[in-house]
Amino acid sequence: MARTVKPDEVARKRSEILDAAQRLIYTKGYQRMTIQDIRSALGMSSGAFFHYFPSKAAVLTALIERIQEGVEAPIQAFVDDPALSGIDKLKSFFTTLEQARVSQQAFIFELAQVWLTDDNVLVREKVEEALAARRLPLLTRIIQQGAREGALDTHHPERAAEIILALARSMGTTITRQMLAARQSPDHDAAVAALVDTYSAYADAVERVLGAPPFFERPDAAAFNHWLFGAAPSQP
Repeated sequence: MARTVKPDEVARKRSEILDAAQRLIYTKGYQRMTIQDIRSALGMSSGAFFHYFPSKAAVLTALIERIQEGVEAPIQAFVDDPALSGIDKLKSFFTTLEQARVSQQAFIFELAQVWLTDDNVLVREKVEEALAARRLPLLTRIIQQGAREGALDTHHPERAAEIILALARSMGTTITRQMLAARQSPDHDAAVAALVDTYSAYADAVERVLGAPPFFERPDAAAFNHWLFGAAPSQP
């Protein structure tokens, strides 16, 4: 008699495989990770693994889909809220992205140096492209609403959304690299000042693309110290 496979069991095993793959990508890099690495991490046979995923590429695709689902839900909720203005939704959009970044602080400091290496170029680009594609229609709707309300001055909402997502992607990488460097810098105050300046410059650029009044919350040195060290020391 053929074995009955329960959907919840399949989902649980797939999630375990994806969790293991994600840890390996962060620590070894996607290019270096092998199916054998995943199997060894889980004590799984070859046959069992291929029952859930036909290839390493399929694991990557599933990981990207899971990341997409995780970021879309909270953004979709406030985009659909009729009580919020376009500017309020724009603030919430960037606040949500910032909260996601802060929530991954441990990853940033423990694993981001590997994540940003050439070994992860492929998976990093695929993840970032997939996230941008998922966020584009949501951000476009926000910008269209803000333009209708007269709060934003742009005649090309979708193009503006594309430019802003490109800025956000560049900002995320730049800030992450600077934060990693700041923890090792002998001139801590100068490193933190550079972070404050970088964040402010990107915020200015986004507001200008949109023809928007200032709406970004600009973190000060104390905020960056808290993100870097969990406190606000004068020295690392």
